[in-house]
Parts: sequence; structure tokens; C-alpha cells
Amino acid sequence: MSTDPTPTPPPFGRRPARRSRPTRRTRRAQAGAVTAAPPPVTAAGPTVTAALAAAAGVAAAVAALGAGELVAALTGPDTAPVLAVGSAAIDLTPTPLKEYAVRTFGTSDKTVLLGGIHLTMALLAALAGLLAARRPAVGAGVFALFGGLGTWAALSRPGAGPADAAPALVAGLVGVATVRWLTQRLRAATAAAPEAAPEAEPDAAAAPVTATATATAADAAVPAEEPPAPQGPGRRSVLAATGGTIAVGALGGVVGRTLSDRRYDVTAARDAVRVPPAARPLPPLPVPVHPKVAGLSPFVTPTADFYRVDTALTLPRIDPRRWALRIRGMVDHPLLLTFDDLLHEPLEELDHTLTCVSNEVGGPYVGTTRWLGASLPALLRRAGVRPGADQLVGRSQDGMTIGTPLASVLDGRRALLAVAMDGEALPVAHGFPCRSVVPGFYGYTSATKWLVDLDVTTVAAFDPYWVRRGWDRTGEVRTASRIEVPAPFARVRAGDVAVAGTAWATHRGVAAVEVRVDGGPWQEALLAADAGPDLWRQWTHTWTGATPGTHRIEVRATDATSAVQTEVRAAPFPSGATGWHSTVVTVTS
Repeated sequence: MSTDPTPTPPPFGRRPARRSRPTRRTRRAQAGAVTAAPPPVTAAGPTVTAALAAAAGVAAAVAALGAGELVAALTGPDTAPVLAVGSAAIDLTPTPLKEYAVRTFGTSDKTVLLGGIHLTMALLAALAGLLAARRPAVGAGVFALFGGLGTWAALSRPGAGPADAAPALVAGLVGVATVRWLTQRLRAATAAAPEAAPEAEPDAAAAPVTATATATAADAAVPAEEPPAPQGPGRRSVLAATGGTIAVGALGGVVGRTLSDRRYDVTAARDAVRVPPAARPLPPLPVPVHPKVAGLSPFVTPTADFYRVDTALTLPRIDPRRWALRIRGMVDHPLLLTFDDLLHEPLEELDHTLTCVSNEVGGPYVGTTRWLGASLPALLRRAGVRPGADQLVGRSQDGMTIGTPLASVLDGRRALLAVAMDGEALPVAHGFPCRSVVPGFYGYTSATKWLVDLDVTTVAAFDPYWVRRGWDRTGEVRTASRIEVPAPFARVRAGDVAVAGTAWATHRGVAAVEVRVDGGPWQEALLAADAGPDLWRQWTHTWTGATPGTHRIEVRATDATSAVQTEVRAAPFPSGATGWHSTVVTVTS
């Protein structure tokens, strides 16, 4: 037998047998066999992974804040990380931005600030989660910075101690551990997910397809049932862990805040206070101080409606049984008074209109009430003020400092260490258990809430909180007036229209109020009864012959020194707003 591999040529004159061609069905089966591949990977995989990473960062932030709130239940509500950072942010905020916040958001400015802090933290936490999914150390570093920022903020507060840093430190550690744990699970789930097989390419040098191969290809054309991919359950477990972390963190925050509120609650202690009567009670205010005009503010502001403007994100809650006031500095005999000591002083009453320097022209940050407290001048004289002292600095429990010209406190005006307003113990929001009240000045230079320290010093030796931020040192109340009736953009009937409002020039008194319409001549308004120079004064005016159309009403006041309220418009910073208040109304036929 020949071993020559050369094929034997066909006999002369005969054509070689033709190779059978595959049928169309066979060709389709072959094509299916060659091009069959796993389904293409869509963009949903990376997108879902990124979303889970961001959610892991947010979950870590929730867990961190929850842990911080739990620890703050032991160290004090104001040491909670968000509140500590918020308080530091208030101190560092430029004065124009503070004024914008008060002007824009009013008494909701603190809520807006806290909301902004939470939103910023959520965005940064999501970014930290994305970073941690690729570079765990970088993502964990973001949470370490969170903890460091909270620690600095807590320790920067006046009177802070090492324990105040504990909530932020714990929050930082919990955030680092949680984001690492969640992103490790995510990376493990992603690594376990199958990768797409590369698409098969036809081999140009492939051998002819035999009938057996054709049958095999045809069989391969029938898709085989594959087991479920493992990536779904893996990612679902990460999602479950993330959701569980958020739930546990939120629960920890709620429990921590509840425990803190209960532990530091002073409601029962305040309710137990029995405020003694004044040694010489003031007579009731005369009825004619308040004209009976619908829409006009009540002469005495209800306590629930009394404005509150301060920097405290959480109200200092002081147990009166543990409270004490120090009077020290440039005095011969420093005093230490307990709350009982203060209640045993001869208490005095003071009807007084208090206003905030942040009040815009015609604004709402002003109110009148009857205060009750110990005589501040009498206590200072008992302590023995030394020559050269010219400033009295009040310090609050939360570290706020308020500076008042000492000569004004001792010039005969009725300045108080108030323990009650409108016949009841001070509300916590208004300074319980004790605050200072000095007529003639805006609150930022006269009214220290949650008062714990009075330092007799000099202007040269100390700049109080607001003075360091550029506000006028004296803070004397400017003459102001506002139109309350008719309301802005009101629609009134033609003919005689009632106009009414309030004016104040604290400790000087209001001597006259004038009204004009559309820039016409000034007409003197009718003043209600005068209850004293430390109180506002209400007024009425009848606008006769009002004709249909849009009209502008203006008001100005003259104080008891004959100084007329200036027309020059000025913002509250740095010494109080000035200008005439006006309102626009529409007169209908």
C-alpha cells in the first residue's frame, strides 16, 4: 500500500465528484452556532453599583449622626455633631449674610441652617461612598474629616470641656467603620457578578462542516436554560444592609434626642417656681393705651407671640436649683446669687418695649410686656463698682456675651434681672431662669438671656460678641414707627379710611406721629394714652376723602426730645434700621 499522501487523480475524462452543499436551513443553524453569545451587558450594572455606593455613604452618615445623638444624651444636647457644627457656622458667618438670613427667613433661619447642614452632609456622604467603592481609604477619610470638624466645633464653644468632643469623635469612628463595611460588601458583590463572554469570531481556516458538525450546530442553535446570575442576590443583600443601616441610624438618632430631651428637661422645675409678687406692684395699664381698631397689634404682646432672635440652635435648659449668678470684675465685693437668693430680693416690675436691632423698618421684632425681677442697679451698688469701670458684660449659659454701658445702668432707669414676664416665670425660650433687661437699648446690648455671669469691666478691656462682629457698641434704640392698618396691598372702600399703627423711642418716649398720603402734607395722628417713656405708643388717623386708585401712606414719629424720625433709609447693620415706613393700598369705589 502506497504511503504517498498525494491524492490519486481521477481517471482521464471524468470530473471529480461535487461536494454536497449545505441546505439553507443548515447554513442558518451554522450561523447561529457561530454567532451565539451571552446577552450583552447593559449600562445598568455600573449605574446600579454607583447608586449603591452613594447610598452606602448616606447610610454611613445616618449611622454616624445617630451614634452622635446617643452620646450627646450623656454630654448635653448642644454637643450633638450637627448642632455643634451649626453653632460654629453661626459664629463664623459674616454679618451681612446673617442679616440676609434673618431678613429672608425670619425666625425660621435656624431651621434653614440645620436643613442646609443636613443636605450638605448628605451630598458629601454620597461622594464619600462613591470614593470608598474605588478607594476605601479616601472614602473613609471623608468621614474622619467629618468627625474632626465636629470635634473642633464642639471644643470651640465657650466653656467646652474634653467630654464635649465625645459625640463627634464617636460619630466619626462609626462613619468610617460603616462606610468601609458597606462598600466592602458592594465590592464583593460586584466581583462575584459574571462578566460578558467575548463574541466569537468565525475562523477563516475552519475545516468544512460535516453532517455531524451540522447537527451539533443545529442543536446549539436551541438556547440552553442558564442558571440565574449571582449578581442580583448579591446586590440585593447590599441594598438590604444599606437600608437596615439607615433604619438603625435613624432610630439611634431619635432615641438619643428623646433621651437628651428627657434628661435635660426643665419643664417641671420651671412649673414649680412660685414667683413672689413685686415689692411695689405697678398699677394696671390704662385702657386708653390701645385704640380699638381691628388689625392693630395688642398693646401688651402675648408671651407666645413675643419675638425671639438669638444664636442658640438648641435652647439652654437650666435647672434653677443648680443655677447661680456671679457678679464680679471691678467690684469691691463679688456676689454669688442662687435662684432662691434672687427671688428673696425686693422684686420690681417694669413695663417695657423690647426691640431687636435686626428689625427692618416696619418689621415684627418688637414686643411689649411686664417684666418682674431684682433691681440690677441695687445689686451692682451692693457689690461696689470701682472707679474706671464703664461696661457691664453679661454672659449667657451658651457663651453669648452682651455689653451694656455701665453709666446707663446706674443713671436711675429701672434695669432688672428679670425672672418673670407677663406674670409667669420666664419661658425657656426667653431666658429662664434669669435674664437682664435694660430700657433704652436694643436687645443685643441689654438683654442677656440664660444669664449666669455679670462682669464689671471696661470698654477697652473687652469687646462683646456683637461688637467683635462690627455692630455699634452702644445700641441705643432709634425712633421708629409703623403702619399696621390697613395692611400692605389691602383693598379699602373710598371715603374715610382708618389708619393706625405703633411708634416707639424707648426710654425717650413718643411725642407725636404724623401721616401723609401720596407725598402730600403731613397730618398729625391721634396718639393713644402715654403709659411711659419705656413703652411704645399707638396711634390712629382718619384718612378723609380717599379716592379710587392706588395710594401710598407714610408715617413718621417725633420723640420726646423733639427729634424727628429721619427719612434716610438705612439697613439694620450696624446700629439699627432707619427710614419712614410706608404701605400701598388700593381704594375701590
